[in-house]
Amino acid sequence: MHVVILVTAKDKKEAHKIANKLVAGKLIACANIINGIESVFWWDGKIDNAKEVLLVLKSRKSLVSKIIKTVKLVHSYSVPEIIALPIIAGNKDYLKWIDGSTG
Repeated sequence: MHVVILVTAKDKKEAHKIANKLVAGKLIACANIINGIESVFWWDGKIDNAKEVLLVLKSRKSLVSKIIKTVKLVHSYSVPEIIALPIIAGNKDYLKWIDGSTG
């Protein structure tokens, strides 16, 4: 099974650091980095706002635990967003490419 994993980061530099570490380790096939998102969330008992960068990662379900561990090692947040969603259908050639690009 294939997954899309969403990770927010504080800035593009951190997003690239995370993406490069995951691709180099063959944990993900691809990372899309989307700059300029704004997040509104509860933190420390109050509503907070932050400008962030969103990573959209493509991988296999069997690698999710390693991805979470790796992201937590390099991420600056104490509680980083790392959410895996199943890919229920897609271009078969692209899904094969994910398989061939991950270890």
